[in-house]
Amino acid sequence: MPLSHRCPLLQFLLLFAVAARLPAVDPTIRPLLDVHSPAALARVSASDPGQTTITQDPGGIAVTIKPGQGQYPGVALKPDGALWDLALTGHVEAELVNTGTSHLRLVMRIDNPGDWKVSPWSTAVLELEPGARGTLRVYYGYDWGRKAFPLDPAKVTQAFIFIDKSAEARSFRLAGLAAAGPPGEQPPLPDEQLRVVPEHALLLGEGVAIDAAKQLDAAGGHANVTASGALELDVAPGQTECALRFKPALGRWNLRSWLALRVQLRNRGSTAVQPRVRVVSDSGLGDWAQLPAPLAAGAEAELEVPFAAAAVWRDEKDGSGSRFTSSAAAAVEIATGPAGEARSLTITRIAAILPAQRLPEWLGKRPPVPGAWSATFSDDFTGTALDAQKWSVQGPNYWDKAGHFSRDNVIVGDGVVRLRVQRKRGHHDDDPGKPETDLSEGYLHTLGHFAQRYGYFEARMKLPSAPGLWPAFWMMPDRGAASSDRQGTGNLGMEFDILEHLTGWGPNRYNIAMHWDGYGKEHQSTGSDRIYVQPDAEGYLVAGLLWEPGRLVYYGNGAEVLRWENPRVASVPAMLMFTMPTGGWDNTPLEDARLPADFIIDWVRVWQRKDLAELPPSP
Repeated sequence: MPLSHRCPLLQFLLLFAVAARLPAVDPTIRPLLDVHSPAALARVSASDPGQTTITQDPGGIAVTIKPGQGQYPGVALKPDGALWDLALTGHVEAELVNTGTSHLRLVMRIDNPGDWKVSPWSTAVLELEPGARGTLRVYYGYDWGRKAFPLDPAKVTQAFIFIDKSAEARSFRLAGLAAAGPPGEQPPLPDEQLRVVPEHALLLGEGVAIDAAKQLDAAGGHANVTASGALELDVAPGQTECALRFKPALGRWNLRSWLALRVQLRNRGSTAVQPRVRVVSDSGLGDWAQLPAPLAAGAEAELEVPFAAAAVWRDEKDGSGSRFTSSAAAAVEIATGPAGEARSLTITRIAAILPAQRLPEWLGKRPPVPGAWSATFSDDFTGTALDAQKWSVQGPNYWDKAGHFSRDNVIVGDGVVRLRVQRKRGHHDDDPGKPETDLSEGYLHTLGHFAQRYGYFEARMKLPSAPGLWPAFWMMPDRGAASSDRQGTGNLGMEFDILEHLTGWGPNRYNIAMHWDGYGKEHQSTGSDRIYVQPDAEGYLVAGLLWEPGRLVYYGNGAEVLRWENPRVASVPAMLMFTMPTGGWDNTPLEDARLPADFIIDWVRVWQRKDLAELPPSP
């Protein structure tokens, strides 16, 4: 008989030693799915079955997603019953492994019952390199780390784990799914999500404290901070190009109120130097800005560094257009030029600025390109009433189920029309037979009044500043009342988002997009959400679209900002729309204290060119 069996004390000590080596069990963690149980697969389903394979292996549930048409392919994990009641927890966590050979971006969404159009979910994202393992946590009531829909944890219908549409196969393993944390838990804010607005628009300069250890990285050289707060960069003879990376002390700079940096430089070396500067964000890099000539020894100069790329966006695959995100600037990079003699550069000041603005003479008077143009539609909103022969203010609300449209929120006066958002209970379209909500919104469109195929379309607008709003100037197909597919974006139709703004971005940035082939699995879209345009002295932006066969050219305050040439460009007539729902895909929560808020439209212009008008109708 083993000694331990004859000695109870020794047996107890051995058991205690074994237990001490076992991992501690967290009593607050509630498993939601036993990934090793044979019954688990019955509770896992693919969002795109023809594209996704689900199996079980010793590590858990293995998921392989082939290239396909699904925009967000993934797997839905269901409760063992109608709902999970997770009211005593604060988040859901999934243990995930990237079993593929390339970087993987995984998103988990926790759903409530109800209309998906009001976004009854919470989400979070996890980035994993090949072979890496990580925990993806979704906190109730938060999207991407920001407070959003007030999810009810007592009524969770599913956990949905998915990836973005990909041209190559992806795979991952679900090694565990559980609810954990205390009720009302808030997600920890990662350092990179902190946003710091530089005081007096100064990133570097008099009165700005710099922590060299945290804020300076000098690859190929040496950098330090002087007693006066300037940055000194020194490069030894023969050293390859040196790049100084100047970062915020915490998080990211929020530069959304500006459109460029002004950098003051001094060459304190004995040889000429050709400095270059660019801005950097997690989403991408700005263009290098460079002085027109080398900076002589002892000379000083100022360099303007725009946020917007010099190359106009042409295709999301070719890298054109702006990639830098002004509200999340991660660094300013300063390069000293190629290898040579010793170089010494001082950076005395970095300030965020709005550059001098010059608007073209033709703006609002004619299209931007020559041709036999004639005006086909215009409204300057004179008087105190909307022209009912041109506009309607009622219609379905596909974008914001939290609000309703009301004629009272379309206000004409002082030579403008205002679409207002306010807290005011009422029925949709002012119809007692339609749903009632607490948020009243304005809506303006020309369906049934005006539609045109090809031409130039333009409007002058002032955007609101209250957070949580989504004003837009856009166009949708209108094939006429007799059509069974009047506003469908398939069959040669297309949605044109000429200006689509999220107020959380600040006044100088908006989105341009094209959508086609419907809004289901065949849906396609392209465009850019980093269109940088400075409002004029009165706070207005002029956004325009030149629409020709196979070509779309977008303008912001008279400058070309995006061009897309493709045979799929729409060839059916389209009508005009102005909307301002709440929310959006990348926005801050609505603040009632900032309401009411107005989206102001000064004028609308449409022209048609003779050669475009004479083209035969679409087949």
